[in-house]
Amino acid sequence: MKRFRHLEWIVKGFANHRRIEILALLEKTSELSLSEVSEAVEVDFRTVGEHMHKLVASGLVMKRNAGKAVRHAVTPLGRKVLRFCRTLE
Repeated sequence: MKRFRHLEWIVKGFANHRRIEILALLEKTSELSLSEVSEAVEVDFRTVGEHMHKLVASGLVMKRNAGKAVRHAVTPLGRKVLRFCRTLE
């Protein structure tokens, strides 16, 4: 039962077209800040922040502090999720 709850948490992490778009963007680039992601996907900074929070909480994206900036990168689990999504296209 615990395993299913964990899977649910992961699925909820990418259950939005913008979050999938952000994952795909991060896969193409090594690391990006929130403002760089916001500019690339043409979405408000705060909205991207909310999406990124869910992606990080579900383990699909990791954060790294680089001085005053916070950099985001896709995790191995995030790459698996993207491969799964591509099988559905």
